[in-house]
Amino acid sequence: MRHPVVMGNWKLNGSKEMVSNLLKGLDAELKGLEGVDVAVAPPAMYLDLAEQLIGKAESKIILGAQNVDVNASGAFTGDISPEMLKDFGASHIIIGHSERRDYHNESDEFVAKKFAFLKEHGLTPVLCIGESEAQNEAGETVAVCARQIDAVINTQGVEALEGAIIAYEPIWAIGTGKAATADDAQRIHAAIRAHIAEKSEEVAKKVVIQYGGSVKPENAAAYFAQPDIDGALVGGAALDAASFAAIAKAAAEAKK
Repeated sequence: MRHPVVMGNWKLNGSKEMVSNLLKGLDAELKGLEGVDVAVAPPAMYLDLAEQLIGKAESKIILGAQNVDVNASGAFTGDISPEMLKDFGASHIIIGHSERRDYHNESDEFVAKKFAFLKEHGLTPVLCIGESEAQNEAGETVAVCARQIDAVINTQGVEALEGAIIAYEPIWAIGTGKAATADDAQRIHAAIRAHIAEKSEEVAKKVVIQYGGSVKPENAAAYFAQPDIDGALVGGAALDAASFAAIAKAAAEAKK
């Protein structure tokens, strides 16, 4: 049975005070919670502080990061290598987020290179896929998601998806307040899993597929009740300890 993962993407938000208060609040809210993995991805600047706080509290929170480069070292100003992320205790690394694809012109092929590099270094890729509003309205959602996943499968084999996480995030629902209905999200998740199953039913059965896009405490339970939705990649609600913890608790409850 797949184990749900709820991950908070803090994006470009944070301060020393905020990181400290948020992680301490999360530890208190999540005390004793079982049945769900909870991860956070702060800005790289705060990985050190987050690692210290998580370690001191002997927390079960998994530390992640928002990006990685495709080089191990060298003259690549401003970039961060997998080994640097590991050095600060980060294990779950977000790649392919629509904001990276859009603002930094990251192609499917470049994201697939990041995926391979993370796997090579023993880190867990959190591969974001999803369609724009125009693509959604044109009925291209499944084709877009398949293309983004195939960039990995066609270069690394379907087995590369083992141990990785896929996060389906419809771009039109990220930070907009709009959200796919639970039924619509389930339909796309099922189609994604079916696409992977064409190459390997075993891999498809085991791969964790999160939903992301305006996930809140109010709608989380409806998503997690769906058979193919294995947790969430959470944006705005992850910046509030009580809200994020409520989402994690909903995932644990739904998958009992």
